[in-house]
Amino acid sequence: MAVIEQESSGEDLPDLADVESPQWARHYGTMAGLGFLTVARRLPRLIRQALGIAWEASPRDTVATVGLSMLGGFFTAFGLLATTGVLTALFEAGPTPDRVRAALPSLLLVGLAASIRTVLQAGAGWAESRLEPQVRRITEERVYTLTSQVDLVCYDDPEFHDALQRARIRGMQVADVVVSTAIDALTGLVGIVAAAGVLGVLHPVLLPLLLLAVVPDAWAAVRAARMRYTTALVLVPARRRKWIIEELLAHKDTAAEVRTFTMRGFLLRMFDAVARGEQRVMLALARRETVARILGEALSGIGQGVVYLALGLLLAAGAVPLAVAGTAVLAIRSGQTSLANFMFATNRLYEEGLYFTDFVDFVTHAESRRPAPRPREAPERFDRVTVDDVTFSYPGAAAPALRGVSIRMERGEVVALVGENGSGKTTLAKILAGLYEPDGGRVLWDDVDLREVDPDTLRSRIAVIAQDHTRWPLTARHNITMGMDKGEDEVVRAAQVAGADQVIAELPNGYRTLLDRRFKDGHELSGGQWQRIAVARGFYRDAPLLICDEPTAALDARAEHALFERIRQHADGRTVLLITHRLASVRYADRIYVLDHGQVREQGTHEELMTVDGLYAELYNLQAQAYRTA
Repeated sequence: MAVIEQESSGEDLPDLADVESPQWARHYGTMAGLGFLTVARRLPRLIRQALGIAWEASPRDTVATVGLSMLGGFFTAFGLLATTGVLTALFEAGPTPDRVRAALPSLLLVGLAASIRTVLQAGAGWAESRLEPQVRRITEERVYTLTSQVDLVCYDDPEFHDALQRARIRGMQVADVVVSTAIDALTGLVGIVAAAGVLGVLHPVLLPLLLLAVVPDAWAAVRAARMRYTTALVLVPARRRKWIIEELLAHKDTAAEVRTFTMRGFLLRMFDAVARGEQRVMLALARRETVARILGEALSGIGQGVVYLALGLLLAAGAVPLAVAGTAVLAIRSGQTSLANFMFATNRLYEEGLYFTDFVDFVTHAESRRPAPRPREAPERFDRVTVDDVTFSYPGAAAPALRGVSIRMERGEVVALVGENGSGKTTLAKILAGLYEPDGGRVLWDDVDLREVDPDTLRSRIAVIAQDHTRWPLTARHNITMGMDKGEDEVVRAAQVAGADQVIAELPNGYRTLLDRRFKDGHELSGGQWQRIAVARGFYRDAPLLICDEPTAALDARAEHALFERIRQHADGRTVLLITHRLASVRYADRIYVLDHGQVREQGTHEELMTVDGLYAELYNLQAQAYRTA
């Protein structure tokens, strides 16, 4: 597809067309091949789903919106019928003042119907405007409640992750749009029924005239919607390229290299090529839309001419009075307006409904992935943690991450896990932290199987210091407390033990400093400073089990040595599981387990493992060699 043409500057600009489409665009193309009848068949289900979530958000506002809209249609029909009385009185023979006086009662009814309809429409609009933020809130809460409840292993499942992305990026964003569009479709349908009902009451032969008048408008509306949709489909690759270039030009992570390598001109030329191609397509769309609109209006004019001709023949034949013919014209015009609104709402409802279905499907799937309730609380303390023949596989993985792993940790011990990348260390740590559940085997706190205890109470007894810790956009204090409140003294103590007190002392507002430069008065930390905050976070929890997964990855040698000294001191009465590639830091551990391809290859103290001269000794000597002089 040659939407974007390279400018003739002699420079070969890269083609980004092969970048994978975003998950939110997966339904692009579905609408392009569908006819209106296919769309109409699915409408009832979409409207039911939309009204269902609206009812859950606010039954009162849902009833008010739908009920007032329908009442508005009733008074539209009533006003049209009352118009017949006005026209009948005005077209009667006699003096004009007498005819006007005779028309006054019907005229008052027309005015009353119009006033009531206006009030009803305003009430329906107010109720709908109240409904939309409530729908948005409950859909967002439902998604994020589920994403924080499902098992962590779901995030390692590509299908679950893709479904989540579709639900988040587009699915839940259109929930309020689907609700309002469904109501608009119902309102348009009520208007059509009202106009058809009036014509049927006036004279049965007038009903076909309504179809004759509205079909050209309907065709033009559908044609324009299809052109806009297919144009959006054609532009997906171009807009995807444009978005990528925009990110390169305006993102913090790339800003330094854009300047270092003087990429600004190159990127702007790429951007201009894409933007000009998009502009050409949009100009072509405007031209085609204009042609379709003119053709539609021409056909509509022909249709209306036929309608007026038919009315003239009916009048000439005496089949309908002049007043009825005048009312019929007003009813047909009202029906045209309602049909145009209905067609627009129908097209939009179906398109957005595809993405709304992603949200509904994700919610159903995620609810099935929530762990079953477990009423038993985790023990406050333990004397021994036992991992007994544990196996674990990630979703879709060809080989298990852990195969028959067994270890033990006594209370107050420092136990180290070492091994090469991919050996299963972090996976085992996550199982011990209650984040993953093993496929086979058991994890025991004394004699309590962790499968039987509530995961939240278990995690409250465990502190984790991770290498890939989150840099929370919160104050320094909240980055340490993480929602817990044990008093200011405990915050200061944890910061001192971790060495984070020196970092906080340099912040402009101390513990109240916001650690994110994207916000006003926010402050950014270096990698090593963030690492100390993360360590303080783990110490603040004061849990019987402390898991340290590469806790010194961002620290310099002096800070690393100091931290391991603090961990050993902090381990008094607590159990510490230490994972690190820096083997000089584990030589003082009470026990070391060496993992290799998901299995425990060796275990023992540093001296015992060096004596065995196996994998641990090989890895240790490789690191030690780097520090030896010739």
